[in-house]
Amino acid sequence: MSRASPDFHPALRLLHWLMAALVLAMLFIGVFMVSTSGPAYVTLLGLHRPIGIAILALVLLRLPLRLATGAPALPEDLAPAQKQIAWGSHVLLYATLFALPLIGWGMLSAGGYPVRIGGGIVLPPILPHDLALYAVLRAAHTAIALAFFALILLHLAAALMHGLVRRDGVLRSMTTGHRRPAAPPTANDDKLEENATLPT
Repeated sequence: MSRASPDFHPALRLLHWLMAALVLAMLFIGVFMVSTSGPAYVTLLGLHRPIGIAILALVLLRLPLRLATGAPALPEDLAPAQKQIAWGSHVLLYATLFALPLIGWGMLSAGGYPVRIGGGIVLPPILPHDLALYAVLRAAHTAIALAFFALILLHLAAALMHGLVRRDGVLRSMTTGHRRPAAPPTANDDKLEENATLPT
């Protein structure tokens, strides 16, 4: 769905940057988890699980909002192939944002591990206890996370290209937004200005 405004809906922009912060935190946590053991690993794991579930909840909120409010049209001078790549990359981003935490939840369920999200809240398992399935889902979780990291780098490169090289307003549509054009003067404004200049 296309959008008449040159900017994304304000709520969608807010969700985008909130999720970007959470995803960035998850990437750093994941990197440190791979190279850490002992108490630090337990602490990082305690952060990893609730942030993952938060991302899942936010993408379930963001996707319907995105479908309902639409997206600004891409620049007309952008090649059709580039527009298709942009559309496909966004579909992959949404799919990965949904799949990664869901696979992580399923992996923990299959491994018999509780999914604690803080405040004493433990999510129910979504898959039966099965160590073979756990191993498959763990490998899938790692592979998709690496692919997601590459996809984020491409997304960031495209955003910088639009913002710094092309300067076509695409990056602004998801950040500060475009300034509203000043309203043209009306007949009443002209009369008020004339009256203001008349001698009293």
